[in-house]
Amino acid sequence: MSNGFGFGFNFPNNGDNGDKDRDGNNQDPFGGGLGDILGQFGAMLSGMGSSMNSPDNSGPINTEMATRLAKQRLGTPKSVGPEDAKAVEQSVRLVELWLNDSTALPASNNKVAAWNAADWLDNTLPMWSRLAGPVAEHANSAQLDSLPEEAREMMGPMAQMMKQFSGMNAAMQLGTSLGDLAKQALTGADFGLPVSPAGTTAVVTTNVQSIASSIDVPDQEVMVYIAAREAARQRLFTQVPWLVEHIVSSVEEYALGLEIDTSHIEEATRELNLESGDPQAIQDAMSRLQGMDLTPRVTSRNAGATARLETLLALVEGWVDVVVYEALKDRIKYTTELAAAWSRRTNSGGSADHALSRVVGIEITAPAVDTAAELWRRVTVAVGTEKRDKSWDHPDLLPDSEQLRNPASFIDGLLDDQPTDGFEEELAKLEEMLRSEDEEGKDS
Repeated sequence: MSNGFGFGFNFPNNGDNGDKDRDGNNQDPFGGGLGDILGQFGAMLSGMGSSMNSPDNSGPINTEMATRLAKQRLGTPKSVGPEDAKAVEQSVRLVELWLNDSTALPASNNKVAAWNAADWLDNTLPMWSRLAGPVAEHANSAQLDSLPEEAREMMGPMAQMMKQFSGMNAAMQLGTSLGDLAKQALTGADFGLPVSPAGTTAVVTTNVQSIASSIDVPDQEVMVYIAAREAARQRLFTQVPWLVEHIVSSVEEYALGLEIDTSHIEEATRELNLESGDPQAIQDAMSRLQGMDLTPRVTSRNAGATARLETLLALVEGWVDVVVYEALKDRIKYTTELAAAWSRRTNSGGSADHALSRVVGIEITAPAVDTAAELWRRVTVAVGTEKRDKSWDHPDLLPDSEQLRNPASFIDGLLDDQPTDGFEEELAKLEEMLRSEDEEGKDS
């Protein structure tokens, strides 16, 4: 048995500017400020042709350019054959039956699709653009707002041009990241993010084949396991009507609070004492300056939005973990091994926080999927499957971040809502008595 599904995420590092995340990648996907945008002027114009005048360039992201760059990055993927499509269709049909035993949420009745990487890109790019658009737009506004008032006045007529350049810069990031992600995504809603079109349950067969060959598990069981995870997610996204928009609105709320922090730049330049006039001191200061990170930092006033997003994504994937394991554990031999391999894949980069960071530009903590799965397991034991899944009826019924860490408090709340022993029977007797009295009254 190998150490996982056989790959990790290797997101591109587009330049040396920007704050670094825990993997050494840039945190600011939209460049390091006005100077960086102008510095990329020539590179962005080279080969762009009609993209500047395209209708798709009217928004915060030039989607035409993003699509072209992503497809160039992706190359020509292997096409999906009829046998692959049949395998996906049969796997999804089978796991839908099995999932009925482990969740009260009904099947999505989605159209089933077998995709290659190019299909995944074409079908998910609209939602990725919707997620990334508000962040790109407000990051650009925050960059301009961070300039001194005199500089903003001098820009004047250049503001619209700068907006276009920012849209192109964001498109470069979006296209490059999605081109890489398309080679690694396994399903339409991989990472627990609802990026596939509504009404579609899709498996990226070519990518599944590449990872199935890297682990000591029969290909058919790998396909069934991945199909089960996607079918379970689609039950949530279809049967819980508020869920998709709740995820999107959290991203939009984060974007509305974006700010550019330049305080560390001001502090660094003050310490360099460039006004001393001493040539040697200035030379030493310039040498120190080269090793400093002088990129403006992107932050958000709406940190609560990211916390809610982290919790919600953890609850989605944790619920999927529990439901899929319960559905498959007695039906396919390698369920435990596949679940462990999936966990390793998530921890090595196949997770929502990496995808959102590189594609959308949101830095969130890795969702605590294992913690959420443990919560859902305990809830299932305490109150049963039906009561557990009723928690998805409204966002206020789900556990919050504190209850995620302390499942007992959430479970106690569910137990308090349970009727006491014999209550339902007594209530039924009372209703029958009232009906009898009402009928007697009508007869008299």
